[in-house]
Amino acid sequence: MKPLKERNRAAVGAVALLVIALVATAAFHAEDLPLIGGGTGYTARFAESAGLSAGNEVRVAGVKVGEVTDVGLERGQVVVDFRVAGVRVGDQSRASIEIKTLLGEKFLAVQPAGAREQDPDVPIPVARTTTPYQIPDALGDLTHTVEQVDTAQLAQSFRVLSGTFANTPGQFGKTLDGLSRLSQTIASRDQALRSLLSGASNVSGVLATRNEQVRKLINDGSALLDELQRRRDAITALLRGTEYLADQLRGLVRDNRDQMHPALKELDEVTALLHRNQEALAKGVAAMAPYIRTFTNVVGNGRWFDGYLCGLVTPTITAGALRINPGSCGPPEPAKKPGGDIPLLFGGDR
Repeated sequence: MKPLKERNRAAVGAVALLVIALVATAAFHAEDLPLIGGGTGYTARFAESAGLSAGNEVRVAGVKVGEVTDVGLERGQVVVDFRVAGVRVGDQSRASIEIKTLLGEKFLAVQPAGAREQDPDVPIPVARTTTPYQIPDALGDLTHTVEQVDTAQLAQSFRVLSGTFANTPGQFGKTLDGLSRLSQTIASRDQALRSLLSGASNVSGVLATRNEQVRKLINDGSALLDELQRRRDAITALLRGTEYLADQLRGLVRDNRDQMHPALKELDEVTALLHRNQEALAKGVAAMAPYIRTFTNVVGNGRWFDGYLCGLVTPTITAGALRINPGSCGPPEPAKKPGGDIPLLFGGDR
């Protein structure tokens, strides 16, 4: 046999890669291997989950043979994936969700049946699955059972039993007498009890048919409570921030009281001065209006201003009926209009 180093290195590398790929594939699907794997996987469909979850046990005749791997919802039905090892699951096998402990833990019970093997790709239908005994079923059966009881005959039996042991000493006679009275009370309230149990059965049936609405109501109530909790936290934070701001403002006023008092006093004096001179200020603003208009006319023609010079010509000369340069460049004359603005005139009779 040739040593490994003398063989074709390309062929050796290809074989090594193929072996590594096979080992990785086997490790990834180790649970599906017949000898070392975790068994065979099956699927069952249920009308409801009844609290079953992934990781719960799978039992056959009370013996653990596997576990539930997944619980999901598909087209209004609960789909349960489970894996079993060491047992044969026939094509007529049944599955049921059972109660394991008083605390409500569940397990999946499988009852193997059928001449052929169950195809792992074909789910066990809802017709061959059952869920735990529910409260509506219990109340319905109780109502049916009570209806079958002859309460009058039961009361007569208790009366006969009480009469037989009437002379029995001690508490035994009193116990039987109490049972007799209890039976009479039950017999007298027979119709009322039947109506009560029938009503309870109807209520439970209505709740069972409204399961989705009740679940949505509970979820919406939970969301509402969560939102109220968040709003309460926000309001609490706002109140805390307001309280902190008030503390800071009190500290600011306390620390700057000596500086703020003179400033506020001077501000009060300035306000009083402005109030006393309010009328004079109003008149000054009114008197500024003609000046502003005239100034606007002077500089409103562009990037220059209009004006004229006085004194370049002779002043006004009057010789009898002859007047030369009337108006000249005299001082402005105020207008004689009552209540009107005081115009600024630069000239005589202009």
